[in-house]
Amino acid sequence: MNGSDRWDEDSRADGVADAFARLYGGPPDGVWAAPGRVNLIGEHTDYNDGFALPVALPQNTLLAARARTDGRLRLHSAQGGGPTVELSVAALAPGAVTGWAAYPAGVVWALAEAGHAVGGADLHFDSTVPTGAGLSSSAALECAVAVAYDALHGLGLPGPELARTAQRAENAFAGVPCGIMDQMASVCCTAEAALHLDARTPQDHRQVPLDLRGRGLGLLVMDTRVAHDLGDGAYAALRAGCERAAALLGLPALRDVDAGELPGALEALPEELAPLVRHVVTENARVTEAVARLREGDPAALGPILTAGHASLRDDYRVSCPETDLAVSAALDAGALGARMTGGGFGGSVIALVEAEREDAVGGAVTAAFEAAGHRPPRLFAATPSAGARRLAPGVGVR
Repeated sequence: MNGSDRWDEDSRADGVADAFARLYGGPPDGVWAAPGRVNLIGEHTDYNDGFALPVALPQNTLLAARARTDGRLRLHSAQGGGPTVELSVAALAPGAVTGWAAYPAGVVWALAEAGHAVGGADLHFDSTVPTGAGLSSSAALECAVAVAYDALHGLGLPGPELARTAQRAENAFAGVPCGIMDQMASVCCTAEAALHLDARTPQDHRQVPLDLRGRGLGLLVMDTRVAHDLGDGAYAALRAGCERAAALLGLPALRDVDAGELPGALEALPEELAPLVRHVVTENARVTEAVARLREGDPAALGPILTAGHASLRDDYRVSCPETDLAVSAALDAGALGARMTGGGFGGSVIALVEAEREDAVGGAVTAAFEAAGHRPPRLFAATPSAGARRLAPGVGVR
């Protein structure tokens, strides 16, 4: 983080603390940050016990929090556009809270369900993670609460356990059957690195150095502005299809299909399940290859891996859409080394690996292609691998 980034984060934290004081009549106990993420490769693999390679974004959710002793939970978001949500911790239950508040409230519920002695709190959120863009805005909300409650109540939980708690909140409380990749990225990523995640044993995650700028490269994020809703049933249907395929193959998860056994596995499955299995098995192999290329110090070699991953998501998993396909093709035509959609799909964002001096040209070409097709212009920004969830420096944001 350079000096200007540090100043900007400090300024945002102070602003969140000031807003908290206006809302709740006094200063917070602290300010915490949890980032969104982009996933370099390894999509729809985490709920199949597979591999992924995400990085945390500079865009994050800031949370000013203060513990309460009366069992009340008060939630307010600068982006929510509504009044403060007031709840009873004792009355929290799946289905009892709807909208954005279900994600943070679900974390408090999940901690209590796990036997942790947690109580109420006053919480105020301010986020720069775009919503509906496939960049894990919901995980950022959840993980900010997880790390704040861990500190406020002295729980001392390790990062993977906080991530698992946040995932349970999204699965069981908010009703989205996601894997653990988003939450692990938000909690456990480090700056200038990608997180090599094995979803079967998330506690064994590894950091893989990723110095793109030092290699003359950039990672361009293109939010297509096609909003996705992973709670609408399509995501759940894909997961159910994968679980059915694993059961038919007599395996715990699709992660256990060896690449050499893939042709036989596909022949043994119903026609509608074979493409899902092919994607998961080949995607796991792409993660392994990507990690090897990064370990060799060759991040430019990620380009073809990203592009192959998009083709698999488009043709086998069928979670792309015309806007994401257009962003990928326009970026590649403009000289990107590789590009693919990132996130759960059905819209959201595309990432492109580019030579740093071509970043503006690639972004301009994608914007022009969207204009020619009659789409809204995409939102573009460069992604810098950033730090995971954390409490901000003592005194920052607390007055």
